[in-house]
Amino acid sequence: MNTGASLHLLDLGVLVAYLLGVTLWGAWLGRGRTSGRDYFLGGRDLPWWAVLLSVVATETSTLTFLSIPGVSYMGSLVFLQLTLGYLVGRIVVAAIWLPAYARGELVTAYQLLETRFGTPVRRLTSAIFMITRLLGDSVRLFATAIPLALLTGQSFATAIVVIGLLTLVYTYFGGIRAVVWVDSVQMVLYLLGAVIAAVVLGTLIPGGWPAALADASAAGKLQVLDLRFDPSTPYTFWAGLVGGAFLSMASHGTDQLIVQRLLTCRDLSSSRRALVGSGFAVILQFLVFLLLGIGLWSWYGGAAFERSDEIFARFILESLPVGITGLLVAGVLAAAMSSLSSSISALASATAYDFWAPLAGRAHTSRDDDERIGRVGRVFTLLWSGLLIAGALVFLRLGEGAASVEVALGIASLVYGALLGAFLLAARSRVTDGRAVAIGMLTAIALVTWLWLAHRSAVAWPWYVPIGAGVTLAVGLAGARSPRAA
Repeated sequence: MNTGASLHLLDLGVLVAYLLGVTLWGAWLGRGRTSGRDYFLGGRDLPWWAVLLSVVATETSTLTFLSIPGVSYMGSLVFLQLTLGYLVGRIVVAAIWLPAYARGELVTAYQLLETRFGTPVRRLTSAIFMITRLLGDSVRLFATAIPLALLTGQSFATAIVVIGLLTLVYTYFGGIRAVVWVDSVQMVLYLLGAVIAAVVLGTLIPGGWPAALADASAAGKLQVLDLRFDPSTPYTFWAGLVGGAFLSMASHGTDQLIVQRLLTCRDLSSSRRALVGSGFAVILQFLVFLLLGIGLWSWYGGAAFERSDEIFARFILESLPVGITGLLVAGVLAAAMSSLSSSISALASATAYDFWAPLAGRAHTSRDDDERIGRVGRVFTLLWSGLLIAGALVFLRLGEGAASVEVALGIASLVYGALLGAFLLAARSRVTDGRAVAIGMLTAIALVTWLWLAHRSAVAWPWYVPIGAGVTLAVGLAGARSPRAA
């Protein structure tokens, strides 16, 4: 598909310079680092502030960059209630799980479960992570092609392959060190782009931002709190506080995508600063994106759009000055590449350490074995890059009408509760029966999947993670106490 849109030559120059520069710099960062510890953990000497920026960039995909303005355009600022839960969840993870990660020489999140429940549970949780990450990030990569096709005039397939291959280059050569530092630059880039877009909006709207905010206030679009208790509504105070906290505990305490970054910090204190600080950064980031949506609502006069994802993308293409458009398109790519590179590195590290190393009899504490893991890790980096690109192309064949944002959130919510429940059993119970924990996880995934398929209109997605965690805890505890489990 070609949208017929095209960028000015200067915008294309800005975009190409960014893509080549960030790819070459990321590849250069990995020079001379061959061990698995260096490749997947950055030698555990990365500064906390860089890790903080990388954590935020990792959880900010193109879906966030372009979709969140559409959320407030179509509604209000109630999405911010989720970010309160995100902060609470990070504080809990910093208090409960980070000390456990720091005490051992851990290389993946799922290694912690092996010490309590045995190797099968470690492999089960790692496999769940891999499948979920592959499906979810294939959807995100596919969704990235939609706005990029609008912005650049290229086909969806071309956008998918170009983003995938360029991200692969610096991830393959640079490892997690390159991922973290490039993520940091990319976060600054896309936030700078959002701020520039807000400034331009202020000059275009009659009366500027004061008039836009006054109109939005009169229309009820500046509402932040919704104190109703309605399980079917995703953006209420209670769904945000409870659901957001559980979602953040799962994503930042049990998902290798984020945990890998926290393990690159120099010590426990640095990991905590990076994690909790990212919670405050996310609140600020979402506030900027949501306010952009309010400004766009004022600029377009509340006009209807076929897809909410198109609103900010169309503004970038049609209303920004030449050169600035290229910068904003680079920001869209930055958000996509930061999420993709993080997924590739996390998937490769989990494969290398949770599956290949134990089966090959390699211990990451041995220097020779660690060098071998580093070499094999690059092979897995190639493999997962290819699978993610192929997965995105498969979603492309399924048609453009797929609700990609809902699919990505739904996939994560289906399994995060089960993972969180297993980690809670490991951290705050005496259960040691791995079979009971595994049954609890599989039961939770089955139940939440049923809710998602049959009752999504009655139970909103932020509640899936608390429900899944509760089921895993209940089944795990009950099974461990039963005579059969004993």
